[in-house]
Formats: sequence, C-alpha cells, structure tokens
Amino acid sequence: VQLVESGGGLVQAGGSLRLSCAASGFTFDDVAIGWFRQAPGKEREGVSSISISDGSTYHANSVAGRFTISSDNAKNTVYLQMNDLKPEDTAVYYCASSPHLFGDYDNWGQGTQVTVSS
Repeated sequence: VQLVESGGGLVQAGGSLRLSCAASGFTFDDVAIGWFRQAPGKEREGVSSISISDGSTYHANSVAGRFTISSDNAKNTVYLQMNDLKPEDTAVYYCASSPHLFGDYDNWGQGTQVTVSS
C-alpha cells in the first residue's frame, strides 16, 4: 500500500495550489481518501475527504468554500484544489486511506509542505 503526495510549495496569500495523492497497492474503489494537515506546534487536523465508491465528500469548516476534493479513478489519484489560500493554511499536508469516509485512516503518505506567505 502506497500513497504519494505532490504539489506542495510556496504561494502568496490569495493564491492557489493543487495537491495530488497517487495511490497504489490496494483496490482504489473500496476506500476513502482523506487530506490532513499539521502545522508546527499544532495537532493534526482533517481537511477534506472523499469516498471513492460513491463520491461523497467532507470538508472542514475552516476550508469549506475554498478547498475542493476530487478523484480520478482511472489514475488512482485524489486531488485537493486549494483556492484563496491563507497564511493559516501553512502546514504539511498528508493524504491517507480508510475503509470508510469517517473511518480510521491507517495508511499515510509522506506529506508535502504548503507555505502561504502574507
């Protein structure tokens, strides 16, 4: 089982980034994929998640209306489109898999850094 994030970087406030999470080693259709983030000195928080089988999604209040999660099942890849980025979005972003949208996320990628300058 492998999850590989990409797409992080440095962006100015108000800008956009798209993160990718490429999955391999398991049946993509049977899982939910979630994006989480952890800023220095803060606890990890759930950002967005998607059920691959039925497309249902979840977004945390802090990102609702700015972030959009989607999947390309042909590529076994989940995307996180992040618009109107704010300095408080600065964190390491991780993707993880779970059997269910609100289940335990037990397979994790290595993370990608997102830095938003003011």
